[in-house]
Amino acid sequence: MPSLNLYNTRTRRQEPFQPRLPGQVGLYCCGPTVYHDAHIGNLRTYVFEDLLLRALRLSGLDVTHVCNITDVGHLTSDGDSGDDKMEQGARREGKTVWEVAAHYTALFKRDLDRLAVIPATVWPKATDHIPEQLALVQTLLAKGHAYEAGDGIYFDVASFPRYADFARKDLAGQEAGARVAPSGAAKRNHEDFALWKHSPPGQRRLMEWDSPWGRGFPGWHIECSAMGLKYLGEQFDIHCGGIDHIPVHHSNEIAQTEAATGKSPWVNLWMHGEFLVLDKGKMSKSGGDFLTLQSLLDKGYDALDYRFFCLGTHYRAPLTFAFEGLAGARAGRLSLRKRLEPLRALAPPAAEAIQAAQARPLWAKFWDQVADDLNAPRALAVAWEAAKDDSLAPPEKAALIAAMDRWLGLGLLDLDASVATLDPASEALLTERAQARAAKDFAASDRLRAALALRGVMVRDTPAGQEWERSTTR
Repeated sequence: MPSLNLYNTRTRRQEPFQPRLPGQVGLYCCGPTVYHDAHIGNLRTYVFEDLLLRALRLSGLDVTHVCNITDVGHLTSDGDSGDDKMEQGARREGKTVWEVAAHYTALFKRDLDRLAVIPATVWPKATDHIPEQLALVQTLLAKGHAYEAGDGIYFDVASFPRYADFARKDLAGQEAGARVAPSGAAKRNHEDFALWKHSPPGQRRLMEWDSPWGRGFPGWHIECSAMGLKYLGEQFDIHCGGIDHIPVHHSNEIAQTEAATGKSPWVNLWMHGEFLVLDKGKMSKSGGDFLTLQSLLDKGYDALDYRFFCLGTHYRAPLTFAFEGLAGARAGRLSLRKRLEPLRALAPPAAEAIQAAQARPLWAKFWDQVADDLNAPRALAVAWEAAKDDSLAPPEKAALIAAMDRWLGLGLLDLDASVATLDPASEALLTERAQARAAKDFAASDRLRAALALRGVMVRDTPAGQEWERSTTR
């Protein structure tokens, strides 16, 4: 198989991927701030990162995948102001911050499982790594890259000449155009960012720790540097996230890590996924304008319909969400599964499928698309081509599709999804829904569709009546 060629945000070009250590890859993906549900825009990034992970492993590489859980320190403003999002979530729900973090971490991992996203090797939490973060701040202070201001410890961007390089920032222009003074009376530069924040005088925060500078809590950016250093070392291969991380979070990570270690580049390859947007703009939790995966399931869609929808657009291109588009993705996924139904009993084990597929020209064509910066739309088109190729003997086609699906992650030959019987309770709900639609009681019809979805039964309406399929992602 040809080597992967991946777009590197750091160099602004597509490059052949070469691991630093033969056969091994260190991969860090910025994880969620677990104060609220992940929305489907967030989840698009994790689908892209899953395609990357699958491609690396299919290339024969051993990947250590780290995905952090941010459960402290992420303020509501990138300018180091506002409330900590975790404390905001605790007040909103009347729970402890620890209960909020545990709840939304579990929901996030459930969403990834539903989307067939392979779990990370390590899931480090920010609150479990306070000592590592404190040690990193102390190193930066000792090396002259940080200073104490009135409300915390800040990184001095002037001490790191390469600070603007990653995001191609115009620091002079930003300073001149700033409408407000740097926050904190002693903050030196507009771009300086918090490494550690002091707890407000006379107040007790819900999450705070002792430090050499008094009680306080870490800034958002320091956690990823500390945990990346701990689990992947002072230099590693790939760091991923959404494009919104480029100008602030990832620029800050690079600056503080390379300043502390003296090694550059900290990460060889940076990859970023584009936004998923609604017709009226970017999804926002703060504005309350977002959709969750569960909300799609409640409308009768399968999680893999959303994965299929994401695969229809390259990860570096914006993707506009509309339910019409999701319905089209669902129809496409079910059509592909129906065409492949006779092959399900023939699907070989994963290793055998890959070995058998490699002898087929269509596999080479498929992998060329994967290797071309994870071009999912074109790879999916080749999978359709293989599904329609009647010159392939059924066992050969089954092996080929099974191999392709090791990257696509759509469960195309999954036997569970073709179960043709329902339990009595689901049968009763399905019958009740048919009666509701006949009576034009569409509110009841929608309610029953949602109830069936919760039981793992996906329903769609056709001119011939309602059809159902067992979900693979309950």
